Amino acid sequence: MSRTSSKSGKRSGSRSDKIYLYGLNTIQTLLATTPERVLVIYFEQNRKDKRTQAILDLAQQHEIPHQFCQRSLFEKNLGEVNHQGVMAETKPIAAQSENDLYQQLDSMDATPFLLCLDGVTDPHNLGACLRTADAAGVQAVIVPKDNACSLNATVSKVASGAAEMMPFYSVTNLSRCLRELKDRGIWCVGLAGEASQDLYQTDLSGPLALVMGAEGKGLRRLTAETCDSLASLPMHGHVSSLNVSVTTGIALYEAVRQRA
Repeated sequence: MSRTSSKSGKRSGSRSDKIYLYGLNTIQTLLATTPERVLVIYFEQNRKDKRTQAILDLAQQHEIPHQFCQRSLFEKNLGEVNHQGVMAETKPIAAQSENDLYQQLDSMDATPFLLCLDGVTDPHNLGACLRTADAAGVQAVIVPKDNACSLNATVSKVASGAAEMMPFYSVTNLSRCLRELKDRGIWCVGLAGEASQDLYQTDLSGPLALVMGAEGKGLRRLTAETCDSLASLPMHGHVSSLNVSVTTGIALYEAVRQRA
């Protein structure tokens, strides 16, 4: 969970010199994986329990400064959120580009399993997709730079630690990136309601990039045309489509089942 902040300490919706992360799961995951990002940890005064003590122990182990403070400091920096009595001032997550992605792929020993999100703008959906992608064993999430949600406080809250763990790449041109993935032998499968092929009849067992469309609009035309194949979910009720994060979860775990 995170909140960006400007130098003045006022909350801001844009990335700046520091961000605030909060919540027990998020802070514990951060300390266990990338403690070098953490500048200061704040604990709500008089908060004493096993999970808080575990975070305090990790902070001391990594020699990270910590303070006990009044609840008002949490409200000043985070607003009205369920911070669970712990907050960390951290360095922002380093931006990763398509070149970073290709370097990861070139050095990867495992069979590629990627998730591409074509213009998902709702931070709740992005956070849920990141959380499911992490659970399913996805190695990277790829989004376009424009007209897409970036990592922010709501994303981190919904992702419950996955936003801090999942390699996240913002690319200039998603269709061009998909062509590059295809050149590397990665099969690109887009989910589209109009597709005649059923997801469960689609081979998802090899090097794979699952490509999901935006809320309401679905895949952009050029993105859909660039995919190797399109698949749809069978819809047996009255609704014509599902939320993108729900569809992503279904598709990822069908791939997990096949890859097992």
